[in-house]
Amino acid sequence: MKIENSAARRLFLARHGLGGSFRARMTRAGLLQAITSLGFVQVDSIATVERAHHMILFARNHTYKQQQMAHLLEREAAVFENWTHDASILPTAFYPFWQRIFERKRDRLFARFNQYHGDAFVQKQQQVLAQIAEHGPQMARDFEDKPDPTSEKWGWNWHPSKAALEYLWRTGGLAVARREGFQKVYDLPERVFGSDVLSHTPTDAELVDWACAGALDRLGFASSGELAAFWNAVSPAEAADWCDRQSSDDLVEVECACADGDAKPRKYYARPSLLEEMANLPPLPGAVRVLSPFDPAIRNRRRAMALFGFDYRIEIFVPEAKRQYGYYVFPLLEGERFIGRIDMKRDRDTDSLRVSALWLEPRLKLTPARQAKLERELYAVAEFAGVRNVTFSDGYFRG
Repeated sequence: MKIENSAARRLFLARHGLGGSFRARMTRAGLLQAITSLGFVQVDSIATVERAHHMILFARNHTYKQQQMAHLLEREAAVFENWTHDASILPTAFYPFWQRIFERKRDRLFARFNQYHGDAFVQKQQQVLAQIAEHGPQMARDFEDKPDPTSEKWGWNWHPSKAALEYLWRTGGLAVARREGFQKVYDLPERVFGSDVLSHTPTDAELVDWACAGALDRLGFASSGELAAFWNAVSPAEAADWCDRQSSDDLVEVECACADGDAKPRKYYARPSLLEEMANLPPLPGAVRVLSPFDPAIRNRRRAMALFGFDYRIEIFVPEAKRQYGYYVFPLLEGERFIGRIDMKRDRDTDSLRVSALWLEPRLKLTPARQAKLERELYAVAEFAGVRNVTFSDGYFRG
């Protein structure tokens, strides 16, 4: 089975919630469905314009409001925070599988945390759990110990209680009940979710089947390595074995043309119904969308390059002198093409979204029509971020 590049793009973007109108009213039920369809939404502390999870959801539906997420997490416990490849928000319906993931990763994480926090680490966990059990939800600042000022390892100069909190959260001993000023508020899982959610832990085999099938459904087509990497829940060997065990009624091999027509097609696995689904996909809206640097559509850099010819890298950890574009630059999607990237920042003092630089991909021009579409999107982003104006720096267009 061969897949043309344009069809593959449309399918991939549709599976990522970027294939339809973004103006239908977003309800809380619709938000939960959107998160479920994506699988997870990454959380990040940087708020150059707005935090990553909010930007990811806004790119898919411009009626989404930040408080809807808070309601799902804090009042309904319909979603939870934990780790995929990074900190993420996931449907609580998936939590039983995370209980298996906690067990699989506990020893490795313990060795990692204990390396920096010593023999008293187990005792500190017990103290943290006892305090939360007695006094209710707690933040790291509710504990008296302080970070080690001599530590130069990022993240590992947490004070011992903070390290214990993070380890317990990463391994299921605690859950995030809410956030205050983006600081986690931890509580016991049974008080956050209730006993029904915690009553069943799937087997390893059930986890592998769920993780691989769920990843394939969300990617549309994928290598076994991409299936393993999607949730970061199973090993590459487990994913490869899962693919080998599927019958031809469940899984077929396909070839997908790359964005560079001269490049060798890449081989993937897919459902047999894939061609029929692609034939019925509507054209993608031609509007410009601003995506978060952490958007799941571009998380796999190699895949984005092969499928779209778009070489995107988050440069927050790149030394300033070596950055090609900037600290936190947003990808721009137009229809089924990534057309460029934009450097912008919310400025509450001037009540504006300040655009400092815009780069378009080679051979693309900033036509009046494209400029108008971009400005419509930027004003929508500005309103979502809580400012009224959009301003452009002199010489912002870099070609």
